[in-house]
Amino acid sequence: MQTLQIQKALKQKGFDPGPLDGVRGASTIAAIMAYQRANGLVVDGVVGPATAARLFDSKPPADVSSLPGQALPWMIGAEDLLGVKEDTSDADNPLIMGWAKGLKISYANDETAWCGLFVAHCIGTNLPNEPRPNSPLSARAWLKFGKATSAQFGAVIVFWRGSPGGWQGHVGFYVGEDDKAYHVLGGNQSNRVSVARMPKGRFLGARWPSQVADPKAGPRWLDAQGALSHDEA
Repeated sequence: MQTLQIQKALKQKGFDPGPLDGVRGASTIAAIMAYQRANGLVVDGVVGPATAARLFDSKPPADVSSLPGQALPWMIGAEDLLGVKEDTSDADNPLIMGWAKGLKISYANDETAWCGLFVAHCIGTNLPNEPRPNSPLSARAWLKFGKATSAQFGAVIVFWRGSPGGWQGHVGFYVGEDDKAYHVLGGNQSNRVSVARMPKGRFLGARWPSQVADPKAGPRWLDAQGALSHDEA
């Protein structure tokens, strides 16, 4: 409902968001950015408090005013993909292959580790102007993404695999934590997009998009349900 309200407001003000379907697609993001540019706002494609106040004449609807989802649009995109899995036969999942094609990333097949591709797709689709690592398929490359932050909802969070000083890693999005693990929404977790418990001892760092305001949420504590993940594939 939030995105639909935003689309209607953009349309009313003369900025075409594409179909009024409640989907935050490329046309809606482009319309948000055009509106921001025309109104002297930060052009980031995110309907944060400043953009919402202008777009809705300082009185956004109740279901838009708090903006929990629109402020973190990449997490909407990530959550929408829960359950997507690679094709374990000789074929490839065309959806996963399409992520690479859309970002112009050379990617052979979905047997190749795709946790970094998943993060790149969610960031690239929903924050099109946000710089991504030069080697987005490499999980550890995401340690150079954006700016450093603490582990909190929506942060890109990176872990080591194999050994702390090696080259292998895993990357996803923080959704919460318990005493022993971070709960990570990521790709290539048991061959699918899922939420997995990653041991805190494997944590390397958390990053935040450079073009989005610094987060202030802090830790999000969740029940420790499910086994710890030890080797993502």
